[in-house]
Amino acid sequence: MQTTPALDAPETDVAAGAAHPDRATLLRAYRLMQTSAEMARLYEENKAVTAKYVHATARGHEAIQLAAAFQLRETDYCALYYRDDAFMLGLGLQPYELMLQLMAKRDDPFSGGRTYYSHPSLRRPGVPVIPHQSSATGMQAIPATGMAHAVKYLESQQQLPTAAEQPVVLCSIGDGAMTEGEVAEALQMAALHQLPIIYLVQDNEWGISATGREMRSMNAYEFAAGFKGLHRLQCDGADFVDSFATMQAATGYVRQRRGPVLVHAKCPLLGHHTSGVRREWYRGDNLTEHQQNDPLPRFHQQLLTEGFAEGELGYATAAAQATVQEDYQRALAAPNPDPATFAEHEFAPAAVTEEAGERSPQGADKAIMVDAALHAVDDILREFPEALFYGQDVGGELGGVFREAALLAKKYGDARVFNTPIQEAYIVGSTAGMSAVGAKPIVEIQFADYIWPALNQLVEELSKSCYLSVGKFPVQSLIRVPIGAYGGGGPYHSGSIESTLLTIRGIKVVYPSNAADMKGLMRAAFLDPNPVVMLEHKGIYWSKVPGTEDAKTVEPAAGYVIPLGKANVVQEASAEKLAAGDTCVVVTYGMGVYWAKAASKQLPGQVEILDLRTLNPLDWEAVQAATRRHGKVLVLTEEPLMNSFAESLAGRIQRHCFQQLDAPVFTLGAANLPAIALNVELEKQMLPNADKTLAALQELLGY
Repeated sequence: MQTTPALDAPETDVAAGAAHPDRATLLRAYRLMQTSAEMARLYEENKAVTAKYVHATARGHEAIQLAAAFQLRETDYCALYYRDDAFMLGLGLQPYELMLQLMAKRDDPFSGGRTYYSHPSLRRPGVPVIPHQSSATGMQAIPATGMAHAVKYLESQQQLPTAAEQPVVLCSIGDGAMTEGEVAEALQMAALHQLPIIYLVQDNEWGISATGREMRSMNAYEFAAGFKGLHRLQCDGADFVDSFATMQAATGYVRQRRGPVLVHAKCPLLGHHTSGVRREWYRGDNLTEHQQNDPLPRFHQQLLTEGFAEGELGYATAAAQATVQEDYQRALAAPNPDPATFAEHEFAPAAVTEEAGERSPQGADKAIMVDAALHAVDDILREFPEALFYGQDVGGELGGVFREAALLAKKYGDARVFNTPIQEAYIVGSTAGMSAVGAKPIVEIQFADYIWPALNQLVEELSKSCYLSVGKFPVQSLIRVPIGAYGGGGPYHSGSIESTLLTIRGIKVVYPSNAADMKGLMRAAFLDPNPVVMLEHKGIYWSKVPGTEDAKTVEPAAGYVIPLGKANVVQEASAEKLAAGDTCVVVTYGMGVYWAKAASKQLPGQVEILDLRTLNPLDWEAVQAATRRHGKVLVLTEEPLMNSFAESLAGRIQRHCFQQLDAPVFTLGAANLPAIALNVELEKQMLPNADKTLAALQELLGY
């Protein structure tokens, strides 16, 4: 084992106190190493069955994985990756349970047959919490660091029942994945905030078919030297005793000093990359070289020198083989999932199902949207000590570039309201880890135009977690995103992105258009146990844009909530015009509400305006009802129209309400261009406005 002290740590090293494993630990490790190897052998021998679904095994990595698993407690947390089946054996899981996932069986304890082998998600007494992780290599580093961030925060607030156990987070990752930019974001935050996490880097010198020489200029141990405050350890990952001492030192360091450690473990790769990418296709002589470092025969010889008898080791081997064979037969016979359950667990059940609280308290002042949002977050932070708020520039003196978090950091402290680096992926992805530990994060992306680096985490880690963990790990995450054009904002501060977000299944998208809705929806979004993106239009934040005065409303009382997925009729048509068949409905949201209001002044009594408020879940019943009332529909959006949510909704209305329509469903949106121009006159030409809306309505009504 090699060790370097943290750059700002005392000279003494926790590693010095690492103890040699006792006989029981050594024998358990040997039995489980044989179990893991037998599983890999059996999968290969029966590949006509086992290769139906792609899988990888720990073959070659068993020593470091078992050594790491043996250090963890049920009060700890870990993020595993797709080659960690030996790790799971070390945590106490049975081969049968892993095989249920291998064969996508109903009783797979992790995902109910929904995701790949060695993709665990587990809450079980006696085992560390293991949240869902995706197959996107390297992506686990950010949610895992979010877990450590939540542990540190909740400990500081005395909100973590297991704080006395000094919990650690272990993030297992391959060296090839260390080249991902998001890994650097995770390491930066772990070092900056001194988070209690171990990054266990299993380095077998291969990606898929690319070697370490092709992929990197340095290994993970060398790379980690650039992060001040990140303690580093190295070990021979094929040697159980060395790995055990190293992982004991790593966990001891984190438990005592509450700071991050990176462990770099060199391992041979003895199996296939996966069952679908086979070693014989590209390994050649390299495989023979790696086989010489097989941890199993090495450990066998070590145990003989420790005084174990061949018969004792042979008995352990036979027991492991018998268990694997028996469990394999049981797994083969286990039932498949019921196809009727395929749609279950898209979302965890909503916490808010009815409007509640005072929307218009007597004597209350009117508020602009940005202040209503600020007050909603203030109420939440005051009421829920597990809540915290972070993002770029939301902490400190500024409180957000739109002053949407003004003075919150001063009021609640830098541990609860704080600035992050320019790391959109970390801001969003860390919420998955936060949620798994029990923190309730509110985060902000500074402008919608800059959300794109976060989409990897939003798609892979947040949106799929509830579904693939069969409801065990919904991600409670409120992501605030200022959006839209507001007069000269230019190409990187004016974009609309809702259609892109709405292609991501498993997230909710909310879009308030006035201060009262902002406050009620903000609280409901926070309380919702699922990922919610709150789109907040900058052009109506302050009601300064002409025609948006109605966005300023009487401010609801603290605690006011509006359930997600409920549209609102903000303007009704007259009964007389409706009876005459001379009306239409504008289905819209955000700024579209105000374009429709302004345009409808020229068509008195003829225009109903349906504000969707939530784009997913969509209030389809309200849309259908409005369509039936009027028979003529305009779907209005600020987005470029082609391939948009608005066009999709128009197509759905056309398909399902065809018999109730008196005219084709009209749509109106921005020009189909890649960006909003800076010049305000060019911007006006590109975007919808009241005049363009009026022209569309007049055509729809037959003028």
